[in-house]
Amino acid sequence: MDPVTGTIGGILAAFGLSGAAGLNAWLPLLAVGLGDRAGWVNLDSPYDALSSVPGLIVVALLFVLDLIGDKVPALDSVLHAIGLVIAPASGAVLFAAQTDVTSDLNPAVGALLGALTAGSLQAGRAAVRPFVTASTAGIGNPAVSAAEDGTALVMTVLAFALPVLAFLLVVVVLGLLIWLVLRARRW
Repeated sequence: MDPVTGTIGGILAAFGLSGAAGLNAWLPLLAVGLGDRAGWVNLDSPYDALSSVPGLIVVALLFVLDLIGDKVPALDSVLHAIGLVIAPASGAVLFAAQTDVTSDLNPAVGALLGALTAGSLQAGRAAVRPFVTASTAGIGNPAVSAAEDGTALVMTVLAFALPVLAFLLVVVVLGLLIWLVLRARRW
């Protein structure tokens, strides 16, 4: 692969991973850490802390707690509020880690792009969820949460396998969230 293709692919993958972090902050961090551990991903320092045993344990524990907690209607609102800080941080780390290996993009610029990408998706899902809760009396929350988790998983896998599709999926999901927020505000 030529350097330009590798750089563009790395940036598109970084958008995919940070987009996934906007839907589930811990899933792409866990995937990247496990990927580095397995030799599928190359994380430079300090990002290689994600693949350390303590790093993997902490991220895996937070992933499971978030996965379960996001299915509980009252708790999911609290988690989404916390996620407005956590998701952009996760997206920043993922974007900077990915582009640090594949391009000459300044890590600060990468972190900013990752934070904006993850933060935008997180803000969209946090804005839509109260309307889901109100319109379904909370019954729809687990299904919406599962759809968010599934989409984050698909984005993460695509970021590694087909970065262009991961990027396109981020754009589509962001567009869908904007449409839902605008529609919910009219409701």
